[in-house]
Amino acid sequence: MTPDVETVRTTHPHVPMRKNHLLLMAGATALLIVIVIAVWLMARPTTLYPVRMNGKYAYINKSGKLIIQPQFDRAEPFTEGYAAVQTAGRWGFIDKNGKLTITPQYDLADPYSDGLALVGVGPRLGYIDKSGKFVINPQFAGAGQFGNGRAPVMENGRWGYIDKNGKIAINPQFDEGGNFSDGLAVVRIVDKFGYIDKSGKVVISPQFASAGDFHDGLAMVKLGSKFGYIDESGKVRINPQFDSAGDFSDGLALVAIGHRYGYINRSGNFAINPQFDEGGNFEAGIAPVWIGNHEGYIDKHGKYIWNPMS
Repeated sequence: MTPDVETVRTTHPHVPMRKNHLLLMAGATALLIVIVIAVWLMARPTTLYPVRMNGKYAYINKSGKLIIQPQFDRAEPFTEGYAAVQTAGRWGFIDKNGKLTITPQYDLADPYSDGLALVGVGPRLGYIDKSGKFVINPQFAGAGQFGNGRAPVMENGRWGYIDKNGKIAINPQFDEGGNFSDGLAVVRIVDKFGYIDKSGKVVISPQFASAGDFHDGLAMVKLGSKFGYIDESGKVRINPQFDSAGDFSDGLALVAIGHRYGYINRSGNFAINPQFDEGGNFEAGIAPVWIGNHEGYIDKHGKYIWNPMS
């Protein structure tokens, strides 16, 4: 999906939710290589993906194999080894074995980023570490995820940024603030979007009707009635031509022509033609797509590894 400022939370009723690895003693060397590869294969993280089955959420691997049984009311993707899940109206976290590591107790929860997770307790938002301990107590009416050591927060209706100690790093001054990525964050000043660096300096002046996060050196922007992509100098790299667009992830970006979604590469060419009703970001070669209300997963060739189902 393609919100203006993505993955920022707010509990304020009047602020919309906007919602990255010689040929000496040949025999011994070959054996060592085999051992190293085997250890790497066993140690490397396995990406899991949430899917809905019979009204409950489960997790599958990249091959479409069911790894964690359906049991959650809602589920978020895994990041940094953990995933936020909801049961009985409360959010907690599981590991990749499906074991609860943090008991469901929050009113909302976002995936881990920079080692911390944004959670909500009542009308306030704060940040916890991977043990579930609050590192930054719930105190904000609006907040986003950490990136590059900064997180957007809202104070008195204005957005600024805090560091991982909870101290103000960029004074609240923006009408809206997005997450830092690739060293830049999208901000809104009045009705236009631009970008700031970690010091809070505006490096791309507010001029866009909508904008997304930088990934792989490109960011989605809206110019006129169409979406395109700019580089970190603000230069247009993919001309505005799409009716909707999302951030680049895993080398591809979700875009729409009319009401059909597909994926483009960094050259702006379609890698997967528009054919879906909705779509999500690629991660480790897999992306969620929807046909009507039915969700599936595709690979980078557009082939289903998990057929759409409710």
